[in-house]
Amino acid sequence: MPAGRPDHVLVIDDEAQIRRALTTILETRGYVVAAAEDGASAIAALTESTPDLIVLDLTLPDMDGIELCERLRSWLTVPILVLSVRADEADKISALETGADDYLTKPFSAGELVARIRALLRRTAPGSSVIPVFEADGLVVDLAAHRVTRDGAEVSLTPIEFGILSVLVQNADRLVTWSQLSDAVWGPECLVEVRTIRVHVSNLRKKIEPYPQVPRYVLTEPGVGLRFNAS
Repeated sequence: MPAGRPDHVLVIDDEAQIRRALTTILETRGYVVAAAEDGASAIAALTESTPDLIVLDLTLPDMDGIELCERLRSWLTVPILVLSVRADEADKISALETGADDYLTKPFSAGELVARIRALLRRTAPGSSVIPVFEADGLVVDLAAHRVTRDGAEVSLTPIEFGILSVLVQNADRLVTWSQLSDAVWGPECLVEVRTIRVHVSNLRKKIEPYPQVPRYVLTEPGVGLRFNAS
């Protein structure tokens, strides 16, 4: 995004009331907003100009939102935030694995929506692809040196634990599915069960969390995956 240029957001939702509400929420925070009511009009708009981020509802009149997400991801790299009344885990996983970067279930607060958008835009800002040293509220993760400290004290992690943490901090504030985590840490050729990953995550929390039973950093999205809380 050029310096000084406001972020452009395309909202794709079949409900006029939702489109108006989202437009108001985002425009009052400085975003430039365009809106589309279905998949065809969204594709037409995207062939004219590319936004910095897409907000996509899964329920559209002319095609399934997950299908549209997959089609868009085949030629677009901008972040896609899915909004939906569908709270089913399978829908969330399907959307995330076909190209969505995050998933927010309706109803949601304006504050959470804007926070998710800001997090996604931070991840795609120029120069943000590499974070050699990550810091969050007393936790410091040095990716290059494979070194972790909490409140100044060094934390000893196993290679698997460090791998999980490094994937999460590089996707801070974004949801990482269990399968995405498995592919990144163990490799796509390995079939790692979720319960195995949970054991490693539990051990990781015991080492980095002030109160492992009430995680501050590594949060679980039930049935879907994990999110590193950098707020």
